[in-house]
Amino acid sequence: MRRAPAQLALAAAAAAALAIALSGCGAGESAAGAAAPPASAPQAVDRLARHPRAVDPAAGVPAGASGVVADGGASGAALPRPVSDAEIRRELAASGIPAGDRAALTPDGLAVAPLAAPPAVQAVIQAGNQIARLPYRYGGGHTTWVDTAYDCSASISFAFAAAGLVSAPMVSGELAQWGDPGPGRWITVFANAGHTFMYVAGLRFDTGGLAATGSRWQGTARGTAGFAERHPPGL
Repeated sequence: MRRAPAQLALAAAAAAALAIALSGCGAGESAAGAAAPPASAPQAVDRLARHPRAVDPAAGVPAGASGVVADGGASGAALPRPVSDAEIRRELAASGIPAGDRAALTPDGLAVAPLAAPPAVQAVIQAGNQIARLPYRYGGGHTTWVDTAYDCSASISFAFAAAGLVSAPMVSGELAQWGDPGPGRWITVFANAGHTFMYVAGLRFDTGGLAATGSRWQGTARGTAGFAERHPPGL
């Protein structure tokens, strides 16, 4: 049966359309795989400036580098030399950071932890600095950790809490029975039913010092008769 030319033309057009539709899935893919997706618009992170390389102040080389000169010094570059103990002591003295086991007292009544102090002692000193110059108020600091004034036992409780030594404020009578008896290596608490203070790395932390210098941190001692002597376990 012979088809009319119009019918043949229509069949050919339909076949061509079908071929185009089938070729759309995967068309344009190379033998190596799919083409890379178009580049995305620039992101904010792409516009950030590169951070300068940190330099080790002791060796004078970029952080992460070994500092070893590959050419054995043929280029004339000086090798880092060892720092003597005397130089280290001079640098520590200039920095104001105590090198021994006794804290230092700044002119504005804040304490500087010695390098040898354990992390818990450093935390106690840092927390003590936060409230060192805040006023005294009876009961202050007992209903909330963050207050505008602290009494004697709340002052110690605040500093101890920062080091994870206590979980709630204590009154002075409780501190008289807290921890282990006797003096500590780093921290010693003196407490009775009416008052409490402590020594931390040789400095006294005492609300009684506010009237004298405006700070709880004091470089002088006071009488301890009538006080129980306690210390945090291990400190």
